[in-house]
Amino acid sequence: MESQKEHPKMYLEIVGELRNLIEEENIKTGGKLPSERVLAERMQVGRSTIREALRSLELLGVIETRRGEGTFLADFQKNQFVDVLSGFILQQSTSIQDVMETRRIHEIAAIQTVCKRSELRKLPVWESLLAKVEYDESMKRIDLIREMIVSTGNRLSLKIWMLLKQYSQVPYEIVMTPAEKNYVKELLVGLLAGDEAKTLKEYNNWISLVEGEREES
Repeated sequence: MESQKEHPKMYLEIVGELRNLIEEENIKTGGKLPSERVLAERMQVGRSTIREALRSLELLGVIETRRGEGTFLADFQKNQFVDVLSGFILQQSTSIQDVMETRRIHEIAAIQTVCKRSELRKLPVWESLLAKVEYDESMKRIDLIREMIVSTGNRLSLKIWMLLKQYSQVPYEIVMTPAEKNYVKELLVGLLAGDEAKTLKEYNNWISLVEGEREES
């Protein structure tokens, strides 16, 4: 059974331990990292937790995964964002709230970009998501925001958002509830119409509901 040890700094601890492991074992650029199973055993956490940490590090370009071969160290010295953000969060008592606000900035910017650009509003993904909200009970929260940022073509914003999502511990990976689907449906209707005010209003209603779950947990 996987460890249930989960708290806001878990991801930071894993990043730090991975850095220590790389240094202690003198893993060079291109060198192979231990498997998820080995890392989970050494760090005494669940494999799913290790997997999420590795996924975020891969998005940042710190590591790379080769199918059937394993995980390898990329050009680590060129990726300083992890160090900067990790240090900030560890040192600031109000940092989680700051990270959540910064994460929302990226989400709002993506919404505004799509609303203002007709070619983005015409992408078939929005009609597809609208149908999914109405008829698919398995739609996850991350489906909406990730597609919103991906559609803008801003890969840097996507990388930063993925890491901020990880740190802020907002439950994006779960299936949407019927209550929040009402907000998301109106959000998509507003987006398709290019109605920025309506879209942002529904986004704020929805994200307040989602973040409220984090505060209750």
